[in-house]
Amino acid sequence: MKHKLYLSLALAALTTPIAAQADQEFNADLNARLPQEIRDAGSMISVSNGSFPPYEIVEGTQHTGATADLAKEVSQIIGVEIEHAVVAGLPALLTGIGANRYQFAMGPVGDFPKRREANDFFDWVQEFVVFAVKAGNPEAITSLDTTCGKRIAVMSGGSAERVILAQSEKCEADGQPAIDAQSYTDQPSSILAVRSNRADAFFSSQAPLTYFVQQAKGELELAGVAQSNGFPRLMQGGVVPKDSPLGGVMKEAFQILMDNGTYAEIMEKWGLENNMIDAPGINLGEAL
Repeated sequence: MKHKLYLSLALAALTTPIAAQADQEFNADLNARLPQEIRDAGSMISVSNGSFPPYEIVEGTQHTGATADLAKEVSQIIGVEIEHAVVAGLPALLTGIGANRYQFAMGPVGDFPKRREANDFFDWVQEFVVFAVKAGNPEAITSLDTTCGKRIAVMSGGSAERVILAQSEKCEADGQPAIDAQSYTDQPSSILAVRSNRADAFFSSQAPLTYFVQQAKGELELAGVAQSNGFPRLMQGGVVPKDSPLGGVMKEAFQILMDNGTYAEIMEKWGLENNMIDAPGINLGEAL
Protein backbone atom coordinates (compact mmCIF):
# COMPACT_ATOMS: atom_id res chain seq x y z
CA MET A 1 0.00 0.00 0.00
CA LYS A 2 2.83 2.36 0.80
CA HIS A 3 4.29 1.86 -2.69
CA LYS A 4 1.01 2.98 -4.23
CA LEU A 5 1.33 6.29 -2.43
CA TYR A 6 4.72 6.88 -3.98
CA LEU A 7 3.44 5.96 -7.47
CA SER A 8 0.95 8.81 -7.20
CA LEU A 9 3.76 11.36 -7.40
CA ALA A 10 4.12 13.00 -10.81
CA LEU A 11 6.57 15.88 -10.56
CA ALA A 12 7.67 15.04 -7.06
CA ALA A 13 11.40 14.53 -7.41
CA LEU A 14 11.96 15.01 -3.69
CA THR A 15 10.62 12.84 -0.88
CA THR A 16 12.02 13.33 2.59
CA PRO A 17 10.79 11.36 5.61
CA ILE A 18 9.93 13.44 8.64
CA ALA A 19 10.77 11.46 11.77
CA ALA A 20 8.47 12.08 14.69
CA GLN A 21 9.84 13.79 17.76
CA ALA A 22 9.33 12.21 21.14
CA ASP A 23 7.71 15.06 23.05
CA GLN A 24 4.11 14.76 21.78
CA GLU A 25 1.62 12.24 23.11
CA PHE A 26 0.08 9.83 20.60
CA ASN A 27 -3.65 10.46 20.18
CA ALA A 28 -5.43 7.19 19.40
CA ASP A 29 -8.74 8.94 18.61
CA LEU A 30 -7.17 11.13 15.92
CA ASN A 31 -5.32 8.16 14.47
CA ALA A 32 -8.59 6.21 14.24
CA ARG A 33 -10.20 9.07 12.29
CA LEU A 34 -7.53 9.10 9.58
CA PRO A 35 -8.52 7.80 6.12
CA GLN A 36 -8.03 4.04 6.09
CA GLU A 37 -5.43 4.07 3.31
CA ILE A 38 -3.24 6.37 5.38
CA ARG A 39 -3.58 4.17 8.47
CA ASP A 40 -2.74 1.10 6.41
CA ALA A 41 0.33 2.76 4.90
CA GLY A 42 1.50 4.22 8.19
CA SER A 43 2.51 7.37 6.33
CA MET A 44 1.22 10.21 4.19
CA ILE A 45 2.81 12.68 1.80
CA SER A 46 2.69 16.45 2.21
CA VAL A 47 3.23 18.15 -1.16
CA SER A 48 4.63 21.66 -1.65
CA ASN A 49 5.62 23.79 -4.62
CA GLY A 50 9.15 24.39 -3.38
CA SER A 51 10.74 26.80 -0.98
CA PHE A 52 8.47 29.20 0.91
CA PRO A 53 10.79 30.39 3.69
CA PRO A 54 10.74 30.52 6.60
CA TYR A 55 7.87 28.01 6.46
CA GLU A 56 9.30 25.67 3.84
CA ILE A 57 12.99 25.65 2.93
CA VAL A 58 13.96 23.06 0.32
CA GLU A 59 17.65 22.35 -0.24
CA GLY A 60 18.24 19.26 -2.33
CA THR A 61 16.30 16.50 -0.60
CA GLN A 62 16.25 18.32 2.76
CA HIS A 63 13.17 20.13 4.02
CA THR A 64 13.49 22.53 6.93
CA GLY A 65 11.57 25.51 8.28
CA ALA A 66 8.53 26.05 10.47
CA THR A 67 6.35 23.69 8.44
CA ALA A 68 8.84 20.83 8.72
CA ASP A 69 9.13 21.41 12.47
CA LEU A 70 5.37 21.37 12.90
CA ALA A 71 5.09 18.25 10.74
CA LYS A 72 7.39 16.40 13.12
CA GLU A 73 5.11 17.25 16.04
CA VAL A 74 1.88 16.43 14.19
CA SER A 75 3.38 13.11 13.08
CA GLN A 76 3.83 12.03 16.70
CA ILE A 77 0.29 13.07 17.65
CA ILE A 78 -1.53 11.25 14.85
CA GLY A 79 0.82 8.27 14.74
CA VAL A 80 1.81 8.22 11.06
CA GLU A 81 4.95 9.34 9.30
CA ILE A 82 4.77 12.54 7.25
CA GLU A 83 6.91 12.77 4.13
CA HIS A 84 7.54 15.72 1.79
CA ALA A 85 7.22 15.92 -1.99
CA VAL A 86 7.65 18.84 -4.38
CA VAL A 87 5.74 19.75 -7.55
CA ALA A 88 6.20 22.65 -9.96
CA GLY A 89 3.82 25.42 -8.98
CA LEU A 90 0.72 26.00 -6.87
CA PRO A 91 -1.78 24.93 -9.57
CA ALA A 92 -0.14 21.48 -9.72
CA LEU A 93 -0.26 21.26 -5.92
CA LEU A 94 -3.97 22.08 -5.68
CA THR A 95 -4.97 19.95 -8.65
CA GLY A 96 -2.96 17.00 -7.36
CA ILE A 97 -4.60 17.10 -3.95
CA GLY A 98 -8.07 17.59 -5.41
CA ALA A 99 -7.50 14.55 -7.63
CA ASN A 100 -6.17 12.49 -4.68
CA ARG A 101 -2.71 12.10 -6.19
CA TYR A 102 -1.28 13.47 -2.92
CA GLN A 103 -2.72 13.09 0.55
CA PHE A 104 -2.38 16.73 1.62
CA ALA A 105 -0.21 19.85 1.85
CA MET A 106 0.89 21.07 5.25
CA GLY A 107 1.27 24.51 3.69
CA PRO A 108 0.71 27.24 4.46
CA VAL A 109 -1.30 27.96 1.31
CA GLY A 110 -3.67 30.90 0.92
CA ASP A 111 -7.25 29.88 1.78
CA PHE A 112 -9.77 31.41 -0.66
CA PRO A 113 -13.30 30.20 -1.52
CA LYS A 114 -12.37 29.60 -5.17
CA ARG A 115 -9.71 27.12 -4.09
CA ARG A 116 -12.22 25.25 -1.93
CA GLU A 117 -14.21 23.93 -4.90
CA ALA A 118 -12.07 20.77 -4.90
CA ASN A 119 -10.18 21.10 -1.60
CA ASP A 120 -10.60 22.03 2.05
CA PHE A 121 -8.20 24.05 4.20
CA PHE A 122 -7.16 23.61 7.82
CA ASP A 123 -5.96 27.12 8.62
CA TRP A 124 -3.13 27.68 11.10
CA VAL A 125 -1.65 31.13 10.29
CA GLN A 126 -2.64 34.57 9.05
CA GLU A 127 -0.71 36.52 6.45
CA PHE A 128 -0.24 39.93 4.82
CA VAL A 129 0.85 40.71 1.24
CA VAL A 130 3.54 43.33 0.63
CA PHE A 131 6.37 44.17 -1.75
CA ALA A 132 10.07 43.35 -1.68
CA VAL A 133 12.01 46.06 -3.49
CA LYS A 134 15.58 47.18 -3.95
CA ALA A 135 17.05 49.07 -0.98
CA GLY A 136 16.02 52.70 -1.13
CA ASN A 137 12.88 51.74 -3.10
CA PRO A 138 14.08 53.43 -6.34
CA GLU A 139 10.74 52.92 -8.12
CA ALA A 140 8.78 54.40 -5.18
CA ILE A 141 6.44 51.44 -4.88
CA THR A 142 4.50 52.10 -1.69
CA SER A 143 1.09 50.55 -2.41
CA LEU A 144 -0.89 48.74 -5.05
CA ASP A 145 -1.82 52.08 -6.62
CA THR A 146 1.86 52.86 -7.31
CA THR A 147 2.49 49.75 -9.43
CA CYS A 148 1.17 51.03 -12.78
CA GLY A 149 3.86 50.65 -15.44
CA LYS A 150 6.13 48.74 -13.05
CA ARG A 151 7.63 45.26 -13.44
CA ILE A 152 6.08 43.17 -10.67
CA ALA A 153 7.10 39.57 -9.97
CA VAL A 154 4.41 37.24 -8.60
CA MET A 155 3.96 33.54 -7.96
CA SER A 156 2.26 31.80 -10.89
CA GLY A 157 -1.31 30.81 -10.08
CA GLY A 158 -1.28 32.53 -6.70
CA SER A 159 -3.69 35.08 -5.26
CA ALA A 160 -1.11 37.87 -5.59
CA GLU A 161 -0.97 37.25 -9.34
CA ARG A 162 -4.74 37.71 -9.61
CA VAL A 163 -4.61 40.94 -7.61
CA ILE A 164 -1.79 42.33 -9.77
CA LEU A 165 -3.57 41.43 -13.02
CA ALA A 166 -6.75 43.10 -11.77
CA GLN A 167 -4.74 46.17 -10.77
CA SER A 168 -3.15 46.25 -14.23
CA GLU A 169 -6.61 46.44 -15.80
CA LYS A 170 -7.47 49.27 -13.43
CA CYS A 171 -4.29 51.10 -14.41
CA GLU A 172 -5.22 50.96 -18.09
CA ALA A 173 -8.83 51.99 -17.39
CA ASP A 174 -7.44 55.04 -15.59
CA GLY A 175 -5.22 55.92 -18.54
CA GLN A 176 -2.00 54.71 -16.93
CA PRO A 177 0.49 52.11 -18.20
CA ALA A 178 -0.31 48.47 -17.56
CA ILE A 179 1.72 46.49 -15.06
CA ASP A 180 4.37 44.18 -16.47
CA ALA A 181 3.34 41.12 -14.41
CA GLN A 182 6.09 38.50 -14.29
CA SER A 183 4.95 35.05 -13.13
CA TYR A 184 7.38 32.59 -11.53
CA THR A 185 6.85 29.07 -10.20
CA ASP A 186 8.76 29.56 -6.93
CA GLN A 187 9.78 32.17 -4.37
CA PRO A 188 13.57 32.09 -4.94
CA SER A 189 13.18 32.76 -8.68
CA SER A 190 10.81 35.63 -7.94
CA ILE A 191 13.13 37.34 -5.47
CA LEU A 192 16.10 36.78 -7.81
CA ALA A 193 14.24 38.74 -10.47
CA VAL A 194 14.27 41.77 -8.16
CA ARG A 195 17.89 41.33 -7.10
CA SER A 196 18.99 41.05 -10.74
CA ASN A 197 16.96 44.11 -11.84
CA ARG A 198 14.60 42.09 -14.03
CA ALA A 199 11.68 43.14 -11.81
CA ASP A 200 11.01 46.27 -9.78
CA ALA A 201 9.29 44.40 -6.94
CA PHE A 202 8.12 41.00 -5.79
CA PHE A 203 4.53 41.04 -4.52
CA SER A 204 3.95 38.19 -2.07
CA SER A 205 3.36 37.09 1.51
CA GLN A 206 5.09 39.18 4.16
CA ALA A 207 6.56 36.24 6.10
CA PRO A 208 8.75 34.85 3.29
CA LEU A 209 9.59 38.32 2.01
CA THR A 210 10.83 39.28 5.48
CA TYR A 211 13.08 36.22 5.37
CA PHE A 212 14.42 37.09 1.91
CA VAL A 213 15.07 40.70 2.92
CA GLN A 214 17.03 39.52 5.95
CA GLN A 215 19.07 37.15 3.78
CA ALA A 216 19.82 39.92 1.26
CA LYS A 217 21.93 41.80 3.85
CA GLY A 218 20.78 45.32 3.03
CA GLU A 219 20.17 44.84 -0.69
CA LEU A 220 16.38 44.64 -0.33
CA GLU A 221 13.64 46.15 1.81
CA LEU A 222 9.89 45.77 2.34
CA ALA A 223 7.36 48.24 0.96
CA GLY A 224 3.60 48.64 1.27
CA VAL A 225 3.56 47.28 4.83
CA ALA A 226 0.46 47.80 7.02
CA GLN A 227 -1.87 48.13 4.02
CA SER A 228 -4.53 45.81 2.61
CA ASN A 229 -2.94 45.86 -0.87
CA GLY A 230 -6.06 44.45 -2.49
CA PHE A 231 -6.60 41.64 0.01
CA PRO A 232 -9.16 40.88 2.74
CA ARG A 233 -8.06 39.31 6.04
CA LEU A 234 -5.79 36.53 4.86
CA MET A 235 -5.82 33.05 6.29
CA GLN A 236 -3.39 30.33 5.29
CA GLY A 237 -3.15 26.69 6.10
CA GLY A 238 -2.89 23.11 4.94
CA VAL A 239 -4.87 21.61 2.08
CA VAL A 240 -6.75 18.28 1.98
CA PRO A 241 -9.14 16.72 -0.56
CA LYS A 242 -12.68 18.06 -0.38
CA ASP A 243 -14.65 16.65 2.58
CA SER A 244 -11.74 14.45 3.70
CA PRO A 245 -11.73 13.56 7.41
CA LEU A 246 -8.03 14.41 7.33
CA GLY A 247 -8.92 18.11 7.57
CA GLY A 248 -10.57 17.73 10.95
CA VAL A 249 -7.78 15.50 12.22
CA MET A 250 -5.13 18.04 11.27
CA LYS A 251 -7.13 20.91 12.76
CA GLU A 252 -7.35 19.10 16.10
CA ALA A 253 -3.68 18.14 16.01
CA PHE A 254 -2.80 21.82 15.56
CA GLN A 255 -5.13 22.70 18.44
CA ILE A 256 -3.13 20.35 20.65
CA LEU A 257 0.11 22.07 19.59
CA MET A 258 -1.40 25.47 20.32
CA ASP A 259 -2.70 24.38 23.71
CA ASN A 260 0.62 22.92 24.87
CA GLY A 261 2.76 25.81 23.59
CA THR A 262 4.62 23.93 20.87
CA TYR A 263 3.01 25.96 18.08
CA ALA A 264 4.11 29.27 19.60
CA GLU A 265 7.60 27.94 20.28
CA ILE A 266 8.10 26.90 16.66
CA MET A 267 6.54 30.03 15.19
CA GLU A 268 8.70 32.27 17.36
CA LYS A 269 11.80 30.23 16.51
CA TRP A 270 11.29 31.16 12.85
CA GLY A 271 10.32 34.80 13.44
CA LEU A 272 6.65 34.18 12.70
CA GLU A 273 5.09 35.41 15.94
CA ASN A 274 3.09 38.08 14.05
CA ASN A 275 1.50 35.39 11.90
CA MET A 276 0.13 33.25 14.76
CA ILE A 277 -3.60 32.76 15.28
CA ASP A 278 -5.46 31.86 18.48
CA ALA A 279 -7.12 28.68 17.17
CA PRO A 280 -7.02 26.66 13.95
CA GLY A 281 -10.11 26.36 11.80
CA ILE A 282 -11.56 24.87 8.62
CA ASN A 283 -12.05 27.09 5.54
CA LEU A 284 -11.74 30.40 7.37
CA GLY A 285 -10.46 32.45 4.43
CA GLU A 286 -12.42 35.30 2.86
CA ALA A 287 -12.99 35.99 -0.83
CA LEU A 288 -10.76 38.45 -2.65
